[in-house]
Amino acid sequence: MKREEKTIIINALVEKLQQYAHFYLTDIADLNAEKTAQLRRLCFEKEVQLVVVKNTLLRKALEQLNKADEEIVGTLKGSTSVMFCNTGNVPAKIIKEFKQNCDKPVLKAAYVDECVYVGDQNLETLVNIKSREELIADIVALLQSPAKNVISALQSGGHKLSGIVKTLSERE
Repeated sequence: MKREEKTIIINALVEKLQQYAHFYLTDIADLNAEKTAQLRRLCFEKEVQLVVVKNTLLRKALEQLNKADEEIVGTLKGSTSVMFCNTGNVPAKIIKEFKQNCDKPVLKAAYVDECVYVGDQNLETLVNIKSREELIADIVALLQSPAKNVISALQSGGHKLSGIVKTLSERE
């Protein structure tokens, strides 16, 4: 590969790293064509972009963006594919779902919310990270809970009060 071609690929990777907030480094080697197509289709449906990269070119792209953490660079061995996404836990869910049928993909590292997770043992932690939308929904639910309690108390109190007034009026 010529230097110009490498530069083009590095620049494309830099653009992807800037475009997407999170990325996962995985190993999908040894997947046959059918399984790879299934994984790519699943990624496409969940708005995750899967790209197979050369380790040295990815390292250079990470260095340009000052994201070349020691732990991430240490995982750049063997076959590497990158899953780019804007929702932090979606690739982890894809990997977990796909691993139910086979041993791959293996999580090498993940860069999520400016934190680095290294190793497949962190997959469950990454699955449980809540997305921005999930956090907003939780906050809204928490804020609505006290209001619902007050409204239901006022409504039930109103029925009791009308019953007491009615009882008192019938006595006279």
